[in-house]
Amino acid sequence: MTDLIVFSVGENKYAMSIDNVQRIIQASSLTNIPNAHDHIDGMMSYEDKVIKVLNFRKLIQMKTYEEELNNLFASLKVGHADWVNALKLSVETGVEFTKTLNPHACGLGKWIDSFTAYEDHVVTVLNKLIDFHSQLHLTGGIVLEEYAKNKEKAQEMFNEEIMSIYGHTMGALDTFTNELDIVADSLQKFIIYEKDGSVFAIKVDAIEDIAHVSEDQMANSQTDHDINDFLELEGVLDLDGILINIIKRVILPK
Repeated sequence: MTDLIVFSVGENKYAMSIDNVQRIIQASSLTNIPNAHDHIDGMMSYEDKVIKVLNFRKLIQMKTYEEELNNLFASLKVGHADWVNALKLSVETGVEFTKTLNPHACGLGKWIDSFTAYEDHVVTVLNKLIDFHSQLHLTGGIVLEEYAKNKEKAQEMFNEEIMSIYGHTMGALDTFTNELDIVADSLQKFIIYEKDGSVFAIKVDAIEDIAHVSEDQMANSQTDHDINDFLELEGVLDLDGILINIIKRVILPK
C-alpha cells in the first residue's frame, strides 16, 4: 500500500506521496522575494532554514484564493441586500416574505458554518459577524410577527433596528474584504515538500485526507504527463467516486 496526502485546490483534488511531505502547517504571512517567479508567493523560516513558498493555484493557472474570497464576499453582500429589500417590501406592502429566517440556511450562514479561523484578529471579526448576522435574522422574524399586529410599529422596527444591524453585518464583511490576505492565510495550508534534495512549501486550499492506495490502483492510473514545466502527474485515481490527480513531482521555479 502507498500512503498519499490528498489536498484540494478549488474544486480539484490532488495527492502526493506521504514520503515527500515533511510536515503540514497553517499558512502564514511571508517575506517578499524581489524579482521572484510569478508562482512564488515569498519565503518563510522553517526549522533552521529559509524556504520558498510555491502557490499551487498559480501553478495550475487558477484564480488566487484572495480573488475567489473577494468574489464570494461580494456575492454574500448582494444576497443579504436582497434579503433586506425583500423584508422591506413585506412590511411596506404585505407581500409574503419568502427568504429564510434561519441564519444557518442563507448563503452567508452556510459560509460562516464552514469557516474555521485560527488567527486571533480573524476570530474576533468572525464572532462579531456571527452575532450581527444572527440578530439580523432573529429581528427579521420579530418584525414580521409585529407586522401582523401593528404595521407602523413593524415599519419603525425595520427602519431603526433592521437597518442598524444590517449595517454592522455588512461592516464585518467589509473588514474581511479589506483583509483578504489574513483571511486567506487562516484557511489555507502549507505542505512542506521534499524531493531530490529540494525542500520548499506548497500553498494549498485544504488538506482533505490520507489515502491508502494499492500498487494495483497506482499501476492502473493514466500514463505520466506534465501539466507544465513545474508539475508532473502520474495519473488520476477514482477513490469512492472522487477523481484525484496523482502528483509525481513538483519542481520549484527558479
